[in-house]
Parts: sequence; structure tokens; C-alpha cells
Amino acid sequence: MASGACERVTLQIAYAIGVVEPVSIYVDTHGTAVVDEEKISACVEALFDLTPKGIMDELDLLRPIYRKTAAYGHFGREDEGFTWETTPRVEEIQKYLNI
Repeated sequence: MASGACERVTLQIAYAIGVVEPVSIYVDTHGTAVVDEEKISACVEALFDLTPKGIMDELDLLRPIYRKTAAYGHFGREDEGFTWETTPRVEEIQKYLNI
């Protein structure tokens, strides 16, 4: 993870129909965390707007980039316009986690 909180992480967010906020946030660092997983989960909940609108705004998902994403998938790409691959909030996460 770019912040240094762990080397590897699986983040699971569960939603219920008609409920704006997630009903569950699950963090598994696969034993690679340098801080408690509960603290990482609290960090995610505190710093990120996980409502559907918040995610759309954070990742700038309303841009018409569908042709670019139709080939070779959405993730793991460093092409211009793939905003979900950037890490602009690393310092904010590090400050929250005191690392």
C-alpha cells in the first residue's frame, strides 16, 4: 500500500439496497500490516466518503472513458484518465495512522 500501512490489503465494502452508507467495511492485510487492521478500517471510514456519490466524485467516474476501459480492463493501468490508480491521499492516510 502506498501509505506504508501494509504491503498487501483486501478491502471489502458491502452495501444494502436503499442504504447510502456501507453496511460493512472489512480490511484484511494478509499479515502485512504495520498498524492494527481495525485502525486501518477506521481510517478508511473516517477519510473516505463511501457513499455511491462520494465514490463517483472521488474517482471522477462520470467522464465518458468507456471506450478506453472496454479493452484491457479497468484496473492496473497507468494511462491518463484512469483516476482510480492514483494515490493523492497518501499523506492524509499516514497522518491519520501516525506512520
